[in-house]
Amino acid sequence: MPDQNRSLLSRLSKAPPVSDLRRAKAQLADFVERVRDNPEAAALLPHLEGGILRDLLLALADHSTFLWQLVVSDPARMARLVLQPPEESHRAIVESQANLFRELRSGARTRDDVVRAFRRNRNSHALLVALADIGGLWSVEDVIGALSAFADSSVRGGVNLVLTETADLGRIRLKDPEDPGEGCGFTVLALGKHGAGELNYSSDIDLVIFFDPQSSALPEGAEPATLYTRIAQQLARLLQERTPDGYVHRVDYRLRPDPGSTPTAVALPSAYIYYETVGQNWERAALIKARPVAGDIALGETFLAELRPFIWRKYFDFASIADVHAMKRQIHAVRGHDEIAVAGHDIKLGRGGIREIEFFVQTQQLVFGGRRPALRGRRTLDMLEALHDEGWITETARDELSDAYRFLRTIEHRLQMVADEQTQRLPSDEEALKSFAKFCGYPNLKAFAKALTQQARIVQGHYALLFEEGPELASDVGNLVFTGTTDDPETLATLERMGFRNPAQAAETVRGWHFGRRAAITSQRAREVLTELVPALLAALGGTADPDGALAALDRAFGRMPAAVELLTILQSHDRLRLRFADLLGTAPRLADTVAQSPHVLDALIDPAFGIPFNDDAAVGEQVRQIIGTPSDHEDFLDRTRDAARQMRFITGARLLSDILSPAQAGEAYASIADAVIRASFDAVRKVFEADHGVVPGARIAILGLGRLGSRELTAGSDLDLVVIYDFDEDRRESDGPRKLDAVVYFTRLTQRLVAALTVPTRRGLLYEVDLRLRPQGGKGPVASQFRGFLSYQKTEADLWEHMALTRARVIAGNGDFAAEVEAAVKEIVGTPRDRKYVISEVAAMRELIAQEKGDDNPWDLKLARGGLTDIDFIAQGLVLTHGAEHPALIGLAPEALFAEARKAGLLSRDDAETLIEAHRLFNAIFQWQRLTIEGRFDPATVPPVILKRLASVAGLPDEKVLLEHLGETRGQVTEVFGRALDAGAAKRSRRSG
Repeated sequence: MPDQNRSLLSRLSKAPPVSDLRRAKAQLADFVERVRDNPEAAALLPHLEGGILRDLLLALADHSTFLWQLVVSDPARMARLVLQPPEESHRAIVESQANLFRELRSGARTRDDVVRAFRRNRNSHALLVALADIGGLWSVEDVIGALSAFADSSVRGGVNLVLTETADLGRIRLKDPEDPGEGCGFTVLALGKHGAGELNYSSDIDLVIFFDPQSSALPEGAEPATLYTRIAQQLARLLQERTPDGYVHRVDYRLRPDPGSTPTAVALPSAYIYYETVGQNWERAALIKARPVAGDIALGETFLAELRPFIWRKYFDFASIADVHAMKRQIHAVRGHDEIAVAGHDIKLGRGGIREIEFFVQTQQLVFGGRRPALRGRRTLDMLEALHDEGWITETARDELSDAYRFLRTIEHRLQMVADEQTQRLPSDEEALKSFAKFCGYPNLKAFAKALTQQARIVQGHYALLFEEGPELASDVGNLVFTGTTDDPETLATLERMGFRNPAQAAETVRGWHFGRRAAITSQRAREVLTELVPALLAALGGTADPDGALAALDRAFGRMPAAVELLTILQSHDRLRLRFADLLGTAPRLADTVAQSPHVLDALIDPAFGIPFNDDAAVGEQVRQIIGTPSDHEDFLDRTRDAARQMRFITGARLLSDILSPAQAGEAYASIADAVIRASFDAVRKVFEADHGVVPGARIAILGLGRLGSRELTAGSDLDLVVIYDFDEDRRESDGPRKLDAVVYFTRLTQRLVAALTVPTRRGLLYEVDLRLRPQGGKGPVASQFRGFLSYQKTEADLWEHMALTRARVIAGNGDFAAEVEAAVKEIVGTPRDRKYVISEVAAMRELIAQEKGDDNPWDLKLARGGLTDIDFIAQGLVLTHGAEHPALIGLAPEALFAEARKAGLLSRDDAETLIEAHRLFNAIFQWQRLTIEGRFDPATVPPVILKRLASVAGLPDEKVLLEHLGETRGQVTEVFGRALDAGAAKRSRRSG
């Protein structure tokens, strides 16, 4: 608020036009006489002869019987309000209201005096707010904030007064009589506009009272429900009972759980059970704005925190859109608010009104707020800003709806200022409407009507985009009838036009759904949604490259799902998701299987962040940690970890499918997900393990990732190659916990626990397969290696292939200082000088051994086929082991970067380096896509043609035949390079040709 040290009078900037000037002047003259008779108001006289204050008073006399009565009934009060800064007056009134109970306690006032003061404070505050609002001092945000702050002080002061009186009667024990609410056993939540801090001028306040039946504030033998219900009733009577001085607030307790059958104060255990079992979406919407304002504030905050899972769903909740819109349609149908009008129009509930803006915001909060904490705020304007910042609405929607909200709230306040009534309906009488238009600051009714209808249409347009342009469920290409047992000819024709090659089979599949052949869609609700959804779903499938294959994949998914109503509801509610899901069914069955298992992974596809190519370790790790959250126990942790990994792998695959991530970036993202899961699992396992066994004093541990995990080239189906290394002080080798263990046993069991956490199947499925065979002595050695033994083995016993594996090793988790020590040791081992001929011989022998054991003649096996990824990896590893001592920059690089570095060092010719880099890029891309689309062995005879075509397009080629030829040619080039790349002399000689 600007100019807070200046008086209200000095900051007045406007006054509404007057309709009946003659009558207004007569009333002002009467007020002037009253001022003359009151010495405390005499300072007003110079300003009543002319100027903006006089104009404002004329407008109040003309337009508002309520405000004018407040003006003339107490000229001294009017003078104080006008001649002081309004912010100072506001603070004084609010402080007085909150502390009246102390004056009763001290004996400074009687109870009748306090009741009177409550009402007089309200009158003063109502007049203050009106002057600051109409006079142009305060914005809408200032006005609603001031009204809400006063309501807070009224409720808090009223509760403290009632508690003080109840304690004096011995019916409750107060922890601190100066702060009666603390520990009093109940909390008062403000809901609606009051809870949001955006109360209107003459509004009911929506309160809900919850109590703790086990509170220590209860005297022995007290009946909690009776006591707290009586307190709630006394509070309502104190605030809303009308006396000659007026009232304070009208109180509405009807937003409590099941108000028709529950007392005014509700026990907390009953409230939890109610919300968890039968709580509805409208109650979630109401609780978004809930705020503890009186009683035990901490108790209220705890209650709301524990209710957070009910209010904020873990997944995007599209079902709430239908519920909220149904509420709006019901308002229109029952109350007749279906058209935009001016005369008699309800600016809250009518078309284009305040409620549509609130529904627009609250619905998106309900849908997206579970995943986006920034959308959990209470205030409408703040949340419009947040929805824009989070990418859910456009800048235009934010600005237009914010402007409309401020406009409509201002009109609402003017309506209520006329007679202090809670009304949002414009006058129906034309003369009254003309006068009201001027009260709102417009020169005539035409200008007011134009402004109102313009804003209402803007609101209605944005609201319709969210609610009323839902998926078109009727097909516009023809009949789609799946009843009976025989095919409808027109339906077959429609399916054929949609793109289905075998319309009879498609019709039979859909007919089977309706006949209950898939258990997942046999519930009444699932079949209802399916009936509405089928036309739009078939249209989406028809738009894919292989409609028949996509439909068959969906049918298989239904066969694996226990229930499909959740998935069907999501697809019904969002057409963009429906189209993307159809694309997944046709081109990435593996991802479609994930959706069948966890439908809410689809949420990610419409999250604005989906288009951002996250693949760095920190960003992915933070997302994984957020999804895991705070598990209740270790079993819950295992489930949450699997959920997190599934969701993040799905997002990565979908981003690859949508060309948001390149194949190389996808490999890095998959590796970052695995890193985060390993770290989280290790921390969780270690915490539980140390509770039983303590720690080995001074011991350290590091977890190495090798293979494609180590080189950050993981795929959707990769397992994890891990090696665990530990170190300890030989003089302190026993753990210090309740169940002591020797250090070797300690780290062996800790490693086994970690592997179990990563591999054990739970009700949420599998996480990863883990391979520990790259540790010293392979499957025969201990699962965890002591550091000294690891170093000794690598330097004296290890075969070359084990050092080849170490070229891709990196530390993923463990003690930071030890991690650096292990990495340095690995670098030293890899960079040890070696005989070039020995390395070449061993690498070639290892390649032949793999070919003999696993084969190398499948042209679609990008990893094992001769000249494929294994050959490229072996070339890279051979270069590092042969030349790492002389060229340490080679160590730790991914293959493509390594080949570029080898070219700089003269170890590869330019032609050979470019061949290897391009081959690796091509093979890695196809390999990533194969693992993304198909789970298990990639058999071209059974792979849908659309996937083969997609692989060809990844390589920039027209079809799979040309792709296969190109892959063969490229592998041949790699095979040629393999024969000479490790020969440094040959490389240097051939470099001249580059």
